[in-house]
Amino acid sequence: MMVDKSTVKEEALQKIKVTKTTQSRLSEVDFNNLAFGKMYADHMLVADFDGKEWKNAEILPFQNLSVSPSNAAWHYGQAIFEGIKAYKDPEGHPMIFRPYDNYKRFNSSAERMGMPQVPDWLFIGGMDLLIDLDRNWVPTGEGCSLYLRPFMIAADEFIGVRPSDTYKFAIINSPSGPYFNKPIKLLVQDKYVRAFPGGVGYAKAAGNYGGTMYPTMQAKKQGYDQILWVDGYEHKYLQECGTMNVFAIIGNTAITPDLTQGTILEGVTRASVMDVLSDMGLKIEERPISIDEVVTAYNNGTLREVFGTGTASSVAYVEQLDYLDNHIKLDTSRYEVGAEVIQRLDDIRTGRTTDTRHWNYIIDKK
Repeated sequence: MMVDKSTVKEEALQKIKVTKTTQSRLSEVDFNNLAFGKMYADHMLVADFDGKEWKNAEILPFQNLSVSPSNAAWHYGQAIFEGIKAYKDPEGHPMIFRPYDNYKRFNSSAERMGMPQVPDWLFIGGMDLLIDLDRNWVPTGEGCSLYLRPFMIAADEFIGVRPSDTYKFAIINSPSGPYFNKPIKLLVQDKYVRAFPGGVGYAKAAGNYGGTMYPTMQAKKQGYDQILWVDGYEHKYLQECGTMNVFAIIGNTAITPDLTQGTILEGVTRASVMDVLSDMGLKIEERPISIDEVVTAYNNGTLREVFGTGTASSVAYVEQLDYLDNHIKLDTSRYEVGAEVIQRLDDIRTGRTTDTRHWNYIIDKK
């Protein structure tokens, strides 16, 4: 999804007030030791929907929001978000990776949750202005990025059950290191269910994540990092991990669950990885894949790799996958496909190689 960058930015400049911080916190950041999602950049963007239009758009110093206890989002879960990353090219210029795709998905989530559409001048143009202002917060370390979190919540001070009339949109930024800094262990969940057809599994809605917390807590007590969710009917067809889409490399074929049931997120990293895998000469299959197929491939020696893909996690190697009495253990030090995918993606996102698909949104150079 493409929009006219210059037109959108010009509209953003006209409609978004900018109030710069008088005291930067940049000196507080140890860029050599970044955790994920614990530090926030100097500025944030906020805007209000009054039931008819977006107004009060402003970039201002990062601060708390004042919200009523009767705010409808607390009570009925009208809340959506996105995850996007910004990197720097070799000359130090900030680039946002595929924000148009996240913009499209954000509004898809908004529609499913009965929320208003966010205009391009606010989402794309506002993000441009925000990252331009906080460009010194974009890290350059290997595996690091500025993680961008656009979100929208209901704003009505009313506890009747109905869609809110008013909403707040915001973008905050966090200089972050890798989400996973080592290969992960997955438990295939055969009791709890994340999403059914007809539900909101494809939307990046807050409740999708809230509903997974308890089962994930139980899995972590058993030594796992995440749950690999399966369908709610037969409890065998792979859906996604808690924070990622999933790929299985069987022979020379990369298989990932398809999107037709509406139960998994249409990952931007997932789409990027499929393009990169195709460039590498692998066959790509988007289709239902059962855990039984994965177990069989492991037992006959054709399962080469399993990895997750997501904005926060990028590409995360799976070293262990447990399902009932089946225990799959993989030597991630021999992951050739995943390693090349990571390298190719990183080269594109950081401008070390030509961006032939025009994935990077380049912030104007100063």
